[in-house]
Amino acid sequence: MPSASCDTLLGDIEDIVSHEDSKPQDRHFVRKDVVPKVRRRNTQKYLQEEENSPPSDSTIPGIQKIWIRTWGCSHNNSDGEYMAGQLAAYGYKITENASDADLWLLNSCTVKNPAEDHFRNSIKKAQEENKKIVLAGCVPQAQPRQDYLKGLSIIGVQQIDRVVEVVEETIKGHSVRLLGQKKDNGRRLGGARLDLPKIRKNPLIEIISVNTGCLNACTYCKTKHARGNLASYPIDELVDRAKQSFQEGVCEIWLTSEDTGAYGRDIGTNLPTLLWKLVEVIPEGAMLRLGMTNPPYILEHLEEMAKILNHPRVYAFLHIPVQSASDSVLMEMKREYCVADFKRVVDFLKEKVPGITIATDIICGFPGETDQDFQETVKLVEEYKFPSLFINQFYPRPGTPAAKMEQVPAQVKKQRTKDLSRVFHSYSPYNHKIGERQQVLVTEESFDSKFYVAHNRFYEQVLVPKNPAFMGKMVEVDICESGKHFMKGQPVSDAKVYTPSISKPLAKGEVSGLTKDFRNGLGSSGSHTSAASQCDSASSRMVLPMPRLHQDCALRMSVGLALLALLFAFFVKVYN
Repeated sequence: MPSASCDTLLGDIEDIVSHEDSKPQDRHFVRKDVVPKVRRRNTQKYLQEEENSPPSDSTIPGIQKIWIRTWGCSHNNSDGEYMAGQLAAYGYKITENASDADLWLLNSCTVKNPAEDHFRNSIKKAQEENKKIVLAGCVPQAQPRQDYLKGLSIIGVQQIDRVVEVVEETIKGHSVRLLGQKKDNGRRLGGARLDLPKIRKNPLIEIISVNTGCLNACTYCKTKHARGNLASYPIDELVDRAKQSFQEGVCEIWLTSEDTGAYGRDIGTNLPTLLWKLVEVIPEGAMLRLGMTNPPYILEHLEEMAKILNHPRVYAFLHIPVQSASDSVLMEMKREYCVADFKRVVDFLKEKVPGITIATDIICGFPGETDQDFQETVKLVEEYKFPSLFINQFYPRPGTPAAKMEQVPAQVKKQRTKDLSRVFHSYSPYNHKIGERQQVLVTEESFDSKFYVAHNRFYEQVLVPKNPAFMGKMVEVDICESGKHFMKGQPVSDAKVYTPSISKPLAKGEVSGLTKDFRNGLGSSGSHTSAASQCDSASSRMVLPMPRLHQDCALRMSVGLALLALLFAFFVKVYN
């Protein structure tokens, strides 16, 4: 939002000077008779005011500390990493200490009520602590006019490449909202460029969004209101992003989107075609993990998907949400498949990809779900014994068709959620694997900091001893213990530790994508102008081209200054 000083545009020189104003030579002669008056300054009061007042550069953008909080899916986490990278490249300091930050960037999730409640509470806390606030993610994109969002800056899910502009204006005290869609000749694009700077939460893992939005219209889904219809990135851009990631020491790639299986249907291609291109550039020992795919869009590619999931550099893992085992409930959800379709996909993949891990989601207490409907879902879980199962109590999201349906009583929803959770915890999926020797890729530290976390060929979690030499490496272990969600592995004493990365990983918090090409050409597309970026060696921060929000203001100020210069030259010439 331009400042008030730019609101008035000069129409004519006479708007500035009238015949009643003093002339330059008059002001010159009068100046001789001016005697400055000396005022005694209260030194103590002056020093106190100087100590209490903010430093003169406190409102200069690019020097503040920013705390970023992200809720939700891996797609949202990728967006958060991109926003952090751009802000850090511009000079802002990304901090993990919320109280120490000048501005909070809150990246929200709209899937369930609790996630939005956490988001709303964080906004309230930021306001209580007088923090500057920028909101991002699916909540403000889907419902920007909610009362608790009034007066706050918002950056839309397709506008994350302009986060620097929004933060800059917010720090200056303005409220900015960028919620538009990116289009090319009328066709909706997947979103911001994939080659933007980012700060990976885990330097060993790259999250790549292959598309945004989906082709479905599920009656319970609020995310559709934010992410919209399917829009896929071109294959060559995705492959280039994967190559860059491996060159920066990444050893594991996650493909993500609202529906990975629908990839390419809007641009004349498909998911298997993309995957075959990607496996060509994956270094030996590095791994690729596929994201969530709905049953309808994988049915026609089952043969090819089985071949890809058998590839040694692709995890034999697939997340296929079923949501309910009742066809009548699925129809009310508008899921566009029946339980038989889901079973066909799972049965085929389990036969063709031995040992594959199938993860799924289930919603308990969807409107209209009867006891019989729920029991069908229980039977499905008992039959397949999914090792990874996400059980969700139904929450009606505002503005969705399901919110207007007759609701299942809250107590019934809670009880069904507990009952299904009890069934899930009644079996142990990994007991039979004790004694096996497995190759595992170590990528992170456990929450309790006691172990390193690795994954085997089937993306099953294996905890290994905290040996720094293992991090980012492929290690051979003997499985010695198992739990509900993990196994423990003992490294084989004489086994070789294999390094899959083709280069050293970036340090934690280091900005990805600050290549020579980026420094020389940032802004040739996207949110900035085509002027080359420069690196200010004195301050070690990227000096980016002027953001769009300032360009109109700057132009109008330049015109005003030019007119003033002409005016001054005119009067000097006349009166001399």
